[in-house]
Amino acid sequence: QVQLVESGGGLVQDGGSLRLSCTTSGGTFRSLAMGWFRQAPGKEREFVGAISSSRRTYYPDSPKGHFTVSRDDVNTVYLQMKNLKPEDTAVYYCAASHNDGVLVLRLPAGYNYWGSGTLVNVSS
Repeated sequence: QVQLVESGGGLVQDGGSLRLSCTTSGGTFRSLAMGWFRQAPGKEREFVGAISSSRRTYYPDSPKGHFTVSRDDVNTVYLQMKNLKPEDTAVYYCAASHNDGVLVLRLPAGYNYWGSGTLVNVSS
């Protein structure tokens, strides 16, 4: 069973930056595709970005965001967020998938494991 723990969320001002981390345990990290989603109050969970086991990255087609997903060789995936806006306020979730397919990784249903989320609050 893979376990995921997000960290790095918090309060940031409009235009600021944050880097979220997601540390995994209980699985073979190098074989997993990893994704980030976010969910604001009253809204559906939204795809933010993903990185395959071969380090190929995927982002939403539109609108163009200001997020970058990366991973290390051990057990952690990152979400670098720059120029944050109040509309970026949400709970951010990390997820892991046994499937590297680009279409699968854009959907919450494509993931096998989820973290509990970390809150990012951008003040105006």
